[in-house]
Amino acid sequence: MTLSSNYVTLLPSRSKAEEQLSDLLTRRIRSELAAERMLRQKRGLSEPTIEDEMALARTIISDERHRGPDDGAVAFELNVEDFDRIADAVVAGILGLGRLQRLLEDPDISDIHVRGCAPVWVKWRNGTKSCVEPIVDSDEELIDLIRRAATRLVRIEHRFDAANPELNLQLPDGSRLFATMAVSQHPSLVIRRHRFDISSLSELRNRGMFDDEICRFLSAAVRGRRNIVIAGGTGSGKTTLLRALLNEVPPVERIVTIEDAYELGIERFADRHPDHDALQSRSANIEGRGAITMADLTKMALRMDPDRVVVGEVRGAEAFPMLMAMSQGNNGSMCTMHADGTRSVFPKLAAYVSMASTGLPVDTINLIIASAVHIVVYVDNSAGQRRVRSIREVVDTDGLQIISNEIFTATADEPCRRAYPLQERTAVLLEEHGYSMSRYIDDTRHGAR
Repeated sequence: MTLSSNYVTLLPSRSKAEEQLSDLLTRRIRSELAAERMLRQKRGLSEPTIEDEMALARTIISDERHRGPDDGAVAFELNVEDFDRIADAVVAGILGLGRLQRLLEDPDISDIHVRGCAPVWVKWRNGTKSCVEPIVDSDEELIDLIRRAATRLVRIEHRFDAANPELNLQLPDGSRLFATMAVSQHPSLVIRRHRFDISSLSELRNRGMFDDEICRFLSAAVRGRRNIVIAGGTGSGKTTLLRALLNEVPPVERIVTIEDAYELGIERFADRHPDHDALQSRSANIEGRGAITMADLTKMALRMDPDRVVVGEVRGAEAFPMLMAMSQGNNGSMCTMHADGTRSVFPKLAAYVSMASTGLPVDTINLIIASAVHIVVYVDNSAGQRRVRSIREVVDTDGLQIISNEIFTATADEPCRRAYPLQERTAVLLEEHGYSMSRYIDDTRHGAR
């Protein structure tokens, strides 16, 4: 992608009129916001939301824009483009995230990596990366920006200082923000932006993640209430695929999601999932109390009468209660985890279960895994293209080994194709829900694939 000059050049020096307009708008907006908060407090009303304050700021800007030269308006000396540029910068500085705001508002950007006052790296939706101008002029300014995000853009108070050098939160648009300080040479900020508009298997098929056969297979697996684990590396598309699978669940079923940070966005699809609850873990407070772990949430979810339990990402002791839920009647549950292939999922799950201090021997743990997990899907991101590279069906266990068949596989740059037949009982179940192996065998013979 070719970068526009807005990203690769420093901001031009401001004229006297621009400086005057910036100072004027800053004073007026800050004054009006303070007055509005005091008025609400006096009347016993709740504090204004970000949307309320944005609307007030835009009203002030509109008033200044329409003042005539007889009123001594500074804006009269500027053209429309310069006025809008200054006004946007003022609003971003007061209510938004300063120079970071324009990156957040760019729909073509998927990830933002900030290290102190160094140039910023961004990932684009097409898979490429670019280096753009810094968003702050010092490390201290970045820390202040992160703290402003933590206090103004989320409901729960978050501390960010030397005693609490890690910050993990969700911005109002669904983006995930992670920041560190004190433990790194420079304060660091990483923002991952999720595309909630991509929310169906058909959309992922059209984007080349898989072909029509795998699309029908995955849809049938969800509707047939198979327990599914999605594996892959960072940025491979695990959450995107999980969201699409989630939207294959019939609307009459009750879903409980468990996440470290809200990324699935199930509330954005309330028409598809009217009966749902979304749970999020939390860290301890400054007294070291009040922590709620993913394992705690998984146990809570089982008491909430779910038809399906969906864990955003399994990476610890929560694996054990999740597997127990899957093997005790909550079929159709799903999760993601980091792994470099479908086969490596099984030893990692066993390791996670051992973190729960169950004291169970390995062969018993493998028996639980084999009885709980039905399908494992591996997704990969290569050269900006996200693809399903392997799908494995769990068959049985033999002591220290879990027996599975790789039913779809890909080699080199070839698309993922069928490799091994399904078990007969699985094939019958999926055929009842729209996927027939024989159909695609016949299509292949007639060249219709």
